[in-house]
Amino acid sequence: MTDSPDNLPEIDPLTREAIDWVARLRSGGATTDDAAALQRWRRQSAAHEEAFRQAVKLWRDFRTVAEQALDEGTAPQSPLTWIERPIVRRAMLGGAIAASAAAYMTVNPPLGLWPSWREISADFRTGKGEQREVAIGPTVSVTLNTQTSVAIRSREDQPRLELISGEAAISAKAPAAQPLVVIAGGGRIVAAQANFNARCIDAVVSVTCLAGTLEVEQGARSVSLQKNEGISYSSRGFGPATTANVVEATSWRSGLLVFHDQSLSAVVEEINRYRPGRIVITNAELGRKVVNATFHVDQLDNFFVQAQELFGAKVTQLPAGVALLS
Repeated sequence: MTDSPDNLPEIDPLTREAIDWVARLRSGGATTDDAAALQRWRRQSAAHEEAFRQAVKLWRDFRTVAEQALDEGTAPQSPLTWIERPIVRRAMLGGAIAASAAAYMTVNPPLGLWPSWREISADFRTGKGEQREVAIGPTVSVTLNTQTSVAIRSREDQPRLELISGEAAISAKAPAAQPLVVIAGGGRIVAAQANFNARCIDAVVSVTCLAGTLEVEQGARSVSLQKNEGISYSSRGFGPATTANVVEATSWRSGLLVFHDQSLSAVVEEINRYRPGRIVITNAELGRKVVNATFHVDQLDNFFVQAQELFGAKVTQLPAGVALLS
């Protein structure tokens, strides 16, 4: 027998505020002002910080159940409808969390688009479609692309950053004895006087040297990059160093997405990082179509017109910005 939500005790106001903060960050409408306000809220006391950590843990624990519901084909609803008060109150009791979350999210599953704990607790983070410039001391400046999380890991006078996820254009003007170190995906990028683009998506790191020289390290291996050279690495090791497509790697800074000989699946995956909601390809053959195109970040719905004209794709628009391509 289950209790009625109305018979469950109210959660304390601090926990409620923390959950509201997490929901706001994942609403798709959070701004840099919201991020700054959250940092101020967390610094008020140790209790505020702990409440935020617990709220993130709750959100993260719900994700497994949400993804299972999506795999079962339940029609998606708004990504925030599942966190209504009665369910939150029940979940915070602990004992009924799995059953309550599963039952509710089978009917109202979220889209699985919220960030990990490491992302949401970063020192600097951008939302979908947002870019942000950050100065890390006098020797390092960073421009964050959409959905990017960066944490400061500096030691004494040596600037150190962690690119938790996303993409950033980084400029380093540091002494040779104290170079900038960027940690990303199990490796390191070391630069004293250099400009470069670093991308860490799904544990794959891509680095493009735009000026100066870099050292890219992973485990016992180290690769030097000169201007217009690039390399990628993952848990499986380094890929080959190549002449970089600088235009494609840096076009996002001009508000453009440039694709050369990319599969439609790869194009959609990238567009999903900028566009609210999610585009899903339901036809594997369609996903393998090759795309050469340029899209404006602020006009991404034009993508649907091109997909229809070039490939005869059928577009089905659903609530919460979800679109199916078949």
